Amino acid sequence: MNDKALTMEDMLKQSSLAATFLKALSNENRLMILCYLLDKELSVTALNEKLPLSQSALSQHLALLRKDGLVKTRRESQTIFYSLGDARVKTLIQTLHSLFCQSL
Repeated sequence: MNDKALTMEDMLKQSSLAATFLKALSNENRLMILCYLLDKELSVTALNEKLPLSQSALSQHLALLRKDGLVKTRRESQTIFYSLGDARVKTLIQTLHSLFCQSL
């Protein structure tokens, strides 16, 4: 843990960042996308097979997650692969999994 005290300006910046992360997680489809990406990267096609979404709806969710830095992409020929874009996302998803999915 950092011993340096945060200034009010620093706290505002960090709270804004946290709010962005939490907004992205507040949609069950985006949350499921991140859950599927927890341990491996997946192509858009593979994600589309796992989620009950149209391809256009999935693309919109992925675009928002990409814009907010929660996922990153890798292109291989015509195929786009998605993976988690930030270690904090993995920590958040793992925490949510332990809180809500362990007993299932």
